[in-house]
Amino acid sequence: MTIPLRPGAGRAARPAPRPTGPGPLAPLLDLPGVADAAEGARTAVDRLLGHRVLRRESAGVSAESALRGARASAALEGVDVPLAELRAGQVGDPVVQGALRVSVGLGSMVGTWDRAPGQVLARLHVLAAADLAARDDLGRPSGAAGPRLGALFSIITGATTVPAVVLAGVVHGELAALAPFGTQDGVVARAAGRLVGITRGLDPKAVSVPEVGFVELGRPAYDAALEGYRSGGPAGLAGWLVHCCRAAEHGAAEGLAVCESLLRG
Repeated sequence: MTIPLRPGAGRAARPAPRPTGPGPLAPLLDLPGVADAAEGARTAVDRLLGHRVLRRESAGVSAESALRGARASAALEGVDVPLAELRAGQVGDPVVQGALRVSVGLGSMVGTWDRAPGQVLARLHVLAAADLAARDDLGRPSGAAGPRLGALFSIITGATTVPAVVLAGVVHGELAALAPFGTQDGVVARAAGRLVGITRGLDPKAVSVPEVGFVELGRPAYDAALEGYRSGGPAGLAGWLVHCCRAAEHGAAEGLAVCESLLRG
């Protein structure tokens, strides 16, 4: 079973008109474990969103979530630094700095994501890879990635009945597997997945930390699940999506920990 957004989307990376039906991702909910895992993730994030601290400190929780998310995303790229050092501004590693710029910049991209995902992805790559790629390569996906990106953009801008956490998993998996930029694609993919969660109502306050969830589940498990996604088979797709849902649950728990720390002062 291959997700129907791979080849055949046209020559340019442009979104197609918004569909009116359930969308091509609906069959994903029939894969083993996916619907239950998505419900578990939704429940966990809803529990976080109900925390009383968010009535007055949602901005503070979101800022801490961005910091922890940046650290975790860099760790998944192989650069693991102490949170205290990152908070103190003592880390100059370009991978970490790129992940941090991406996390800080996400808020300004929320309004653009659903209508111009290509523009947002280009900006994400500029932020993520500013110190790692040649200037002329920043924000420019390879030409070979065009058809699959065009199909993905149609999914992002279109209507769908699948839960936001499932759509986020597809966007994350597709970008990580395609690696359209050649540098910092993992950081970009995880940021795009987070944007889906924010814009599709899973975590509109951006207070969960799904990147930490992936780290807690382990880099080997992340790599194995992503390889399953690349395979395009039903078992691989189900495994990846369930993995993403579990990471979202762990990320909600991390957000709760941030809330509790603020509550204690």
